[in-house]
Parts: sequence; C-alpha cells; structure tokens
Amino acid sequence: MPQFAGGGRGIGQTTVEVVLALLFMTVGGLAVSEGLRLGNGWGFDGPEAGYFPFWVGILLIVASGATLVQAIRRHDSGRLFVSWPRLLLVSRVLGPAIVYSAGIFVVGIYAASAALVLWFMRGIGGFPLRQAVPVAAALVTVTFLVFEIWFLVPLPKGPVEHALGF
Repeated sequence: MPQFAGGGRGIGQTTVEVVLALLFMTVGGLAVSEGLRLGNGWGFDGPEAGYFPFWVGILLIVASGATLVQAIRRHDSGRLFVSWPRLLLVSRVLGPAIVYSAGIFVVGIYAASAALVLWFMRGIGGFPLRQAVPVAAALVTVTFLVFEIWFLVPLPKGPVEHALGF
C-alpha cells in the first residue's frame, strides 16, 4: 500500500492521472473509429456525419496523451489523491447512486427513489424505520402528484405503477 508525503495512505495522484488519461484515450479512439465508420470527409453539402466526432476524438487522444506523458515523466510526486477512509465515504454515496440509476429501469423511478431515501436515512443518517418510511412515502407521493398528475410529465414506471394502472 503506497505511503505518501504527510503519512497518508490511499490512491496517488499520478495513478489517477494515468488511469484517466488511458480511459479518455480509449473514448477518443472510439470517437475516431465511429467518425471513420460514418464518414469524416467533406461532402458536397458540408461535413459528413462523422466529421466532428472524428476530430473531437483526435483532440481527445492528443490531450490525453499529453496528460499521460506528463504524469509518467513526473513519476511519483508523492501526492495523495484520496485516502482510503475518504474513498470509503465517497463510495457510501456513489454505490447507492449507481444502484439507484440502474434500479430506475427495473422497478421504476418511484420505487427506486423510495429505496434510495430509505437507504440514506437508515444507512447513513441512522434514522429509525418509523421515521424513514413516512419520509420516503411522502417524497414519492409528492413527486408522483407533481410530475404525473399536475404537470403531466411521464417518468419511468415499474411494475407497481403498471399494476395500479399508470
């Protein structure tokens, strides 16, 4: 486990810069590939469909490559990007947010939102169920009334809403 200046342990800044540079180079490569597939030339009526994605991908690859070279040349600056305890705090919010985003497609936005509120109130806030359940139910009910009934904006629904005829 890396030890950094100041005694902290965690993920170093150089590691994060290298990983993100490689990730963005990959995204740039996908954009270039798609630009070539769609046609990146100049047609009789202007640029072809892949012209802008191609050049944005090239710029992304060049900029990410410069970041990668800079991070590697600096080697190990000893700078801590995030300590393990701080990363754990971030994951306590990021993990449920990712599950929530995926859950919207499975159970709908209302059930997923209720579960997210319950998780945060119970798991992070430490509230008892007798307080968390009414808050989650009230939030979902108000959101449903505002969007579905008053503004007529349909939001992603799950099996519960479909069973109730919405």
